[in-house]
Amino acid sequence: MDKNTWVGLIASTLTTLAALPQLIKIFKNKKAGNISFLWIVILILGLSGWIYYGSLKKDLIILISNSIGVLINLAIATLAIKYKNRPALP
Repeated sequence: MDKNTWVGLIASTLTTLAALPQLIKIFKNKKAGNISFLWIVILILGLSGWIYYGSLKKDLIILISNSIGVLINLAIATLAIKYKNRPALP
């Protein structure tokens, strides 16, 4: 792999996993009162645009990383709806 591919892999891995701590926090605390649902929707739409772009360019790094990002953020959206106005567990 060349240098550009490594840069793409590292950058896409970091941005893909950036939302994972939020997902874990919501899952553990069973509370999502501070999560903006509009932010999640916009982010998922943007990630979906990257997936489409990746498919046009036939770029697996873009396709895979953004597909995982969509899944993580869909999980956040689901938990945000489920736990939006629920008090945190002790």
